[in-house]
Order: sequence, then structure tokens, then C-alpha cells
Amino acid sequence: ASMGFKEAMRRASPVILEPMMAVEVETPEDYAGNVMGDLSSRRGMVQGMDEMVGGGKIIKAEVPLSEMFGYSTTLRSMSQGRATYTMEFKHYSEAPKNVADAIITSRSK
Repeated sequence: ASMGFKEAMRRASPVILEPMMAVEVETPEDYAGNVMGDLSSRRGMVQGMDEMVGGGKIIKAEVPLSEMFGYSTTLRSMSQGRATYTMEFKHYSEAPKNVADAIITSRSK
């Protein structure tokens, strides 16, 4: 039975899914470039940017949950405490090959 299961798994071509988060960052305009760069470095995809009433920017992005750990500290540091963010689950997405390979390697040990 276990050999049958292993063979079925090989034929099925399974993938690893990761949770993607909808992230909105409210930041003064001076820090918008740094915020977008940081989100991109976390494998995020910036979806758009809106103007805030009274100045500032609202940056909308989709970022893997695994890349968001420690983000609040980084955001506070880069904006001198003036930016805030919210995050909520959006959907699951297939993990990139390098990320999936790292997960498989760590679980194989």
C-alpha cells in the first residue's frame, strides 16, 4: 500500500502552496519608495498606490506570509515610526521552486 501511495504521489506532480497576504501600508510620501522596495524584496507584488487624504500614500501589495515575519519592526525603522500596515489572508499560491526545494530539504533531514 505504501509503495502504491508513493507511486501515486510521483505521478500526481504535487506542489507546495503558501499563504499570500493582502498588505496595505499607509506611509508618508517620503518613505513610499523604501516601503515598495522592501515589499518587493520580500517577494511581494505591489498592486497599486493611492493618495491618502491629507498627504501620504497607501501602498497595496500581495506578499507571502512567510516573508512578513518581522515586518512591523522593519517598517517602524524605515519610516521612523510613521507608517502603519494591515494584513489579511488573500489566497494560496504555488511556492516558487527555490522555496519549495528549501522546504523539502529541511523536512528530509
